[in-house]
Amino acid sequence: MLDRKTCRKKAEELVSKMTITEAASQLLHQSPAIERLGIPEYNWWSEGLHGVARAGIATVFPQAIGMAASFDEAFLGKEADVIATEARAKYNAASRRDDRDIYKGLTYWSPNINIFRDPRWGRGHETYGEDPLLTEKMGNSFIKGLQGDGKSGFLKIAACAKHYAVHSGPEALRHGFDVSPSEKDLNETYLPAFKGAVKEAGVEAVMTAYNSVFGEPCSANDRLINEILKKEWGFEGHIVSDCWAVRDIHESHHFTKRPQDSAAIAVKRGCDLNCGCTYEYLMMAYDEGLVTEEEIRTAAIRVFTTRYLLGMFEEKDPYGDIPYSVVNCEEHHALALEAARKSMVLLKNDGILPIDKNKISSVAVIGPNAYSAKALYGNYNGDSGRWCTNLDGIRAALEDDVRLYYSKGCDIVDEKEDPLAKPGKYLSEAEEIASISDVTILCLGLDADLEGEEGDTGNAFASGDKMDLLLTLPQRKLCDRILSLGKPVVIVINSGSALDLSAYEDKSSAIIQAWYSGEAGGEALADILFGRVSPSGKLPLTFYYNDNALPEFTDYHMAGRTYKFLKDKPWYPFGYGLSYTEFAYENTEADVTENGVRIKTDIKNTGSFDANEIAEVYIRYEEQAFEKPVHHLADFKSLLIKAGSMETVMFDLPLSRFASVLEDGKEAVLDGQYTVFIGGTQPDLRSFELTGRRPEEIRFEVRDGKIEKC
Repeated sequence: MLDRKTCRKKAEELVSKMTITEAASQLLHQSPAIERLGIPEYNWWSEGLHGVARAGIATVFPQAIGMAASFDEAFLGKEADVIATEARAKYNAASRRDDRDIYKGLTYWSPNINIFRDPRWGRGHETYGEDPLLTEKMGNSFIKGLQGDGKSGFLKIAACAKHYAVHSGPEALRHGFDVSPSEKDLNETYLPAFKGAVKEAGVEAVMTAYNSVFGEPCSANDRLINEILKKEWGFEGHIVSDCWAVRDIHESHHFTKRPQDSAAIAVKRGCDLNCGCTYEYLMMAYDEGLVTEEEIRTAAIRVFTTRYLLGMFEEKDPYGDIPYSVVNCEEHHALALEAARKSMVLLKNDGILPIDKNKISSVAVIGPNAYSAKALYGNYNGDSGRWCTNLDGIRAALEDDVRLYYSKGCDIVDEKEDPLAKPGKYLSEAEEIASISDVTILCLGLDADLEGEEGDTGNAFASGDKMDLLLTLPQRKLCDRILSLGKPVVIVINSGSALDLSAYEDKSSAIIQAWYSGEAGGEALADILFGRVSPSGKLPLTFYYNDNALPEFTDYHMAGRTYKFLKDKPWYPFGYGLSYTEFAYENTEADVTENGVRIKTDIKNTGSFDANEIAEVYIRYEEQAFEKPVHHLADFKSLLIKAGSMETVMFDLPLSRFASVLEDGKEAVLDGQYTVFIGGTQPDLRSFELTGRRPEEIRFEVRDGKIEKC
């Protein structure tokens, strides 16, 4: 049975045989071979955010934000296991042919567990949304799925929690931006998911962010790396910089003056591995006395401990026989389809959905995201051998006697396809087919060219961030023309973040948030449109009105941000999503236990559709005190309930879920009254306006650290 202690001893022995120059060379993401020691070259950079990425064919699942909408941590673990299986299969195949290029290793720089605090952030769709608990639980499950069950002691692949820490835009400023969050915000919002990744999920790697925190670049931040990550949380894996972030230490943060100074301080502060090239200066730093041999060797030991845990130097490991035939296989594709179904959120339905195919003779599918693979893929993606666009899925679902019309309607950004044509070249065609069809499916939104990472090819907006929450101008024109016809229109939004389509809400019949839905996105959409399955996703972030007064993008204070601190009414709230059936919460009971509170409730499906329900539990501290959340998510569960059936669900809430984070960043369970809410939405006014339902309520009181039911 392999374990970390054994692997570290092996790493220590191997590194002791290296020259100091050889040891330093192994701290770059592109690590050269040391042939005399039997060490092949290795590239540490692989990506697997929602499928093996950038390495050819792979199963492509919905983007991370879409999986967050499933609120189904167990399912996400299954997805991660598939990603790890395909990663191993591709690694095994490439290694047999001595192909050790980038994206073909076993160290995967996923998941992104930053908090999606601002809807303008371009990389928000890589995350699990705006809530720390949701992010922590989904992230932990994903990490465990990637790394394997641990029974053999080997890691299936190594996961990496990124970007540590306090990192969520603006993208244009990330290389030199310094943020000094309050101790309360740091410990209440920005750190919990990383703490969970280390202490609960056992993540093998942590990636530092580009920005500075409290005046120190994250790749050389003594407090974040040494005091919190290692000493307080007990992290034993390796730390890798974001790509070329060590170079930012001198070039953008001006924290040091020269590359050798940056390389030295990063290694001394605990950043073991450099994604980039600045550690090429490590030997110069060593010769100048800026870094010691022991510090270089210690970093090398940590990275080789990971390589031993992955079985890279074993003649036989449990995953070495995984064949390439598993890649994008039928079983994995079926899981991608189920994932896409779980991710989609029904925001509005006047009764048009599900569409009865027996009552229509024609359908118009219109919009720039109707026949677009980009609308499925998001970023940090692989390439599927069997992707299904929205148009493909709808076409396949229709009977032969139902006529399907298609028009692009507009370009997603501007009219650039034909420089000889006037702007709006597709509008009249789109109007015509909408006017002669029984129902129009209007496929709008964004793609990863419009929201993403700084420097991503094709970004039309500033450095990948959004300038506002509106559709692009050509799409707004298309909406106006199609909706003015007064015909039934279902709007489908493919995007990775909150958009404001409230201007079209009253004129449309239904609205579906489909995210970047993965290789089976079109089939899943058709399944929902025509009632093969009921939508069950719920929003993992707040959908603001565009004219909501959001705080400055550069302000990392949480006041006015996310459902926890929002004072304005949103367009659609966190935790909201409709179904084709109704659920009733009954017989709710609570008992105080030795460790906290146990809540039991019966959930009855009172409609005619078998459907998933996401039960949500929130806690509100009722006393007037410091700046505190309006309420906060305390637990959630996703469960399938058949039509007419009832399921009993239990929630065990430890007393820590009642804790408040004080101004000094410390947690405390304060005396006073608390309300626990159990239902299918959060307990806010907007959710009640949209659904007409309120969650069940139970009151508790805490005195001297002991909780009692009121």
